[in-house]
Amino acid sequence: MSMMKEFKGFLLTTNAFALAVGVIIGGAVGKVVSSMVSDLLMPVIGLAIPGGTWRTWEVALTTDADGKVVNALNVGSFLGTLVDFVIIGFVIFQITRILMKPQPGPPPAPTKVCAQCTESVPVAAKKCRFCASSV
Repeated sequence: MSMMKEFKGFLLTTNAFALAVGVIIGGAVGKVVSSMVSDLLMPVIGLAIPGGTWRTWEVALTTDADGKVVNALNVGSFLGTLVDFVIIGFVIFQITRILMKPQPGPPPAPTKVCAQCTESVPVAAKKCRFCASSV
């Protein structure tokens, strides 16, 4: 049972649990965004590019005797992955920007203004620390 307590302590003190949850959620968000890109955005982008099958663009490096491409640079696949990355990165950025807003600082201590020197002094003060007059 001691090992379970140590393991629980490890998970909580090293933030390993939070990291694991983040990886799982990140994977799920990545799947949703990839689906959004491939199912919703790419058909629209495909309309703007002649042929619509730009993800299959290749630059042939070698061909066989029949003219069939043996070795090629998959330019379309790379561009598609690059577009996916930019869109997924932007969506993740927006989600984290919304969810990770900085916490407001603690409210300032209540103060009052000294009638003699107009400095701010704590509400509970009986004497101004700046001019030594009663407040």
